[in-house]
Amino acid sequence: MAERAKRQRRTSEPSGAVVGVTEHGNSAVLVTLSPTGALVDRRRVDLTHDLPTHPYHHEGSWAVGRYLDSPWARPTKLADAIALVARVRDAAARGASEVLEALSASVPIPIAKIAIRICPPLPPTTEERITDMRASNVADSVMYREALATAAAARGWALSWYDRERVFGDAAAALAAEANDARAAFDRARITGK
Repeated sequence: MAERAKRQRRTSEPSGAVVGVTEHGNSAVLVTLSPTGALVDRRRVDLTHDLPTHPYHHEGSWAVGRYLDSPWARPTKLADAIALVARVRDAAARGASEVLEALSASVPIPIAKIAIRICPPLPPTTEERITDMRASNVADSVMYREALATAAAARGWALSWYDRERVFGDAAAALAAEANDARAAFDRARITGK
């Protein structure tokens, strides 16, 4: 039984590098590991430039009357907010394609897989995402994750969705280590780049 599990693990290991993604607004940190787990590359990238970073949450909320009493709010029409979301989505798609192309060109081994945080379910239309308070709080982040996922799929990379609440436990189980050891190793890599 143990030998079978070992064979399955070996055959399910990627044949190339793996990119892990954590996003914040319109930017993301991409950490690339070799098939053996060695750090190959770490970079922070921006997916959009010179556009609002949270069009659902900011301009969309203003368009439906949320936060208008805040000093930073600007009155916005719903049609304008919807058009802005479309522009940002298109820019994010282009940006994601460009950053993954640059990453692929600069690392010394082929990339086989990308891991991106799972996306919560959202209403299907931009207008519904704007008018739904919960959806407007996460729709921008989902838009950027989806742009990276689509760009990775276009490159032929396998896609893995992770749950950030479980990622350290899952990593620890995969490495047969304690969750705290996995978190400490990740923190060292993040801080030192090693």
